[in-house]
Amino acid sequence: MKLKHILLAGLGVAAISSCNDYLEVDSPSKYSPEYVFSTTTEASRALNGVYTQLLNGNAWGNAYINTLMLNSDVDFATNTGQYSSTNNPKRFDVTADGSTIVNVWNAAYAGVEYANNYIYNLERNDAFINADEEDKIEYNQMLGEAKVIRAMFYNELCDYWGDVPFTFTPTYAGDGFVLPVVSRDEIRMTLIEDLKSIADKMKPAAKITEGVERISQEACWAMIARLALSAGGYSLRPDGNSYGKMERPSNYKEFYQIARDYAKKVIDSNTHSLTKNYADVFIDECNYVINSSDDVIFEIPFAKDASGNVGYYQGPTASVSSDGLTTVHNWGQSSGNVRLEAFYRFSFAETDARRDYVNGLWYYDALGVPTIRTGYNVHNNKWSKLWNNSGTGNDKAGSTGINYPYLRYADVLLMFAEADNEISGPTAEAKAALKTVRERAFRGAENQADMVETYVENIGSKEDFLKAVLDERKWEFAGENMRWKDLVRNNMYSEALYWTFLRYWAAAENSFSSCFFQEFVEQHDGVEPGKYEMDLPSTMYYKVIDNPMSKAIYPNTSLQILEIHNPYNGRGVVRPGTDYSQASFFDWWNDNVGCPKNEVLYSLFGFVRGDEVGRMYLINNGVQQEISVSSAETPANLPVVRYILPYPQDACARAGYKNAYGY
Repeated sequence: MKLKHILLAGLGVAAISSCNDYLEVDSPSKYSPEYVFSTTTEASRALNGVYTQLLNGNAWGNAYINTLMLNSDVDFATNTGQYSSTNNPKRFDVTADGSTIVNVWNAAYAGVEYANNYIYNLERNDAFINADEEDKIEYNQMLGEAKVIRAMFYNELCDYWGDVPFTFTPTYAGDGFVLPVVSRDEIRMTLIEDLKSIADKMKPAAKITEGVERISQEACWAMIARLALSAGGYSLRPDGNSYGKMERPSNYKEFYQIARDYAKKVIDSNTHSLTKNYADVFIDECNYVINSSDDVIFEIPFAKDASGNVGYYQGPTASVSSDGLTTVHNWGQSSGNVRLEAFYRFSFAETDARRDYVNGLWYYDALGVPTIRTGYNVHNNKWSKLWNNSGTGNDKAGSTGINYPYLRYADVLLMFAEADNEISGPTAEAKAALKTVRERAFRGAENQADMVETYVENIGSKEDFLKAVLDERKWEFAGENMRWKDLVRNNMYSEALYWTFLRYWAAAENSFSSCFFQEFVEQHDGVEPGKYEMDLPSTMYYKVIDNPMSKAIYPNTSLQILEIHNPYNGRGVVRPGTDYSQASFFDWWNDNVGCPKNEVLYSLFGFVRGDEVGRMYLINNGVQQEISVSSAETPANLPVVRYILPYPQDACARAGYKNAYGY
């Protein structure tokens, strides 16, 4: 039940061919709205035009899971540029004329416009208004799907731009082309009420033929919870000519109550579970297997061989031969450039199944030979085209067609735990939700009871429980564009980036001599003294071995893999045998100038950076402020992270929008 080919515009502007009748659409240019919505069959075809906006490369087809997945202590992209740019949101370095800003903004509002058109015309159509009971059920289901998609686009706009232009009226039916900017609080509250009005009229995933490839009642409830949690959290808001200030609305607990209640609706429905093992959820997606009663609540349905870069940017890099003919492996090119922070893997418990599955330490050449990755980050192996059982063809690059799990049950459980804790402290229900997520992570481990039951029951305070929930989200959602948003919502983004920068700097300095503030980093991270300096494997030993042919060990059962002797500890470990090669890690010191290399200095350029004489700076309202680390305490007055993007320059010129945040 996987989409095969999608080429849509408008409300389904072009015909589609697929394995499912529900994907057959006709061009609305041939028909009036009265005809398009005259039957549930025609309305369903038109709805695919709304869904297709999610597949855009400037939306979930690429941008939201690559270009705009901002750097954090989980997702991390390096950069060597020592000067300001116009187009690098990952390092908080953009201007209003950057092409990324314009393209993503336009794609989001195109998605809103498609949804607005669909909803506006359906709600006013006689066939909908006068439908019999059976057809009304189908019409309401489709109306709900379009409303959730509209909310998805607006939620991203609020995440990235804060207060944005907002309307539910399509352009042709409005009073003008210039929309007023509306506060993010009002937008999200309006969206919440809009979804509440339709949620109970929608179908559960079990009653939808396409399952979680379409938006269900549970997905609508989960979307309400996500909107409410975002609305109740902190965000960067305008403050004169400065970069802004972090604030949450005065009635934030009302939003947390909504988040709690609607996450609870999903939980109480008993329609989703975490039965499948963690890795299998994503391996199934790489093989176009749809599981409608497990973790995934809604996955964006990309078209096989036609759209979506999930599993192309994630997973190991895979090279192909220059002639395109002598590539040995059958999976084609894979970028592998969406990666994870170098120290992320050390934060996991040793028996956590997510650690070794997600953190990828090697990649492949055109001959299918694995090569150890020794750079500044590791591969995110959550998805990969290499996990596909039959291969994707050695002449293929992007457009994998692998679905993206926009809403997951694990997310709902942890949203519930976070919201419930904010309202009432660590209740038994909140603890039960956290345990459910951890149970899957430690399923079958010898110390499962200690890592689940004992771990959760030993959490005492409200603050400690919030930390535990955010840690769980940290380990659960790598590569799903969650971590920086979780940190923003809890006003922890500046702190996380500050210590991420110091971790990288300390490792670089230790590769040269020793770092004077290493002990402060270790204290902050809660690890034993000397761990980062002595236990991180600066030299790792590895050898190429035959594939174990077990997906439980490695998701690709054909290519050779690496056996790594000391991937998580062992500085100074003796080579285990002459058949092992060695690779240097954390070798990040620039001997020529006597400071860390550029990837350390400049990858968080717009918030914290270094220079070539070994000084470190925080960026406060555009001004460099030199810092010196003197304790394990986070500085009290860290500047804000200017993660908010500027309105595009052409939108400002046409509509008169004014940028804040120092742009």
